[in-house]
Amino acid sequence: MSKNMTINYLEVPTSNIAATKAFFTNVFNWSFTDYGEEYVAFSTAEMEGGFYLSETLSLRANGAALIVFYTDELEKTQILIEQANGKITEPVFDFPGGRRFHFTEPGGSEFAVWSDN
Repeated sequence: MSKNMTINYLEVPTSNIAATKAFFTNVFNWSFTDYGEEYVAFSTAEMEGGFYLSETLSLRANGAALIVFYTDELEKTQILIEQANGKITEPVFDFPGGRRFHFTEPGGSEFAVWSDN
């Protein structure tokens, strides 16, 4: 697959870099590289990106794009998120093609998780 004209890197705001790193390490097993006190890069098998320190967060209510994760086990993933201090902002609901829920990570930005199960 060509990298030409594809999304190459994702940057997301956070109000707390340390809490965000801990959350994504515990729930999604991401690894991080620190670049000073206001930026941390992450790397997964599927993508690369970073979190930057900001008072303005990524929330749909503010018009932000929603980043959605996929899981085979929706309820298990929700438990992991809650145990890692994520907050469920929209409980599980059905939509055409599956089910999903929304959450904020400890740094305050909003994400979603969906499953076709």
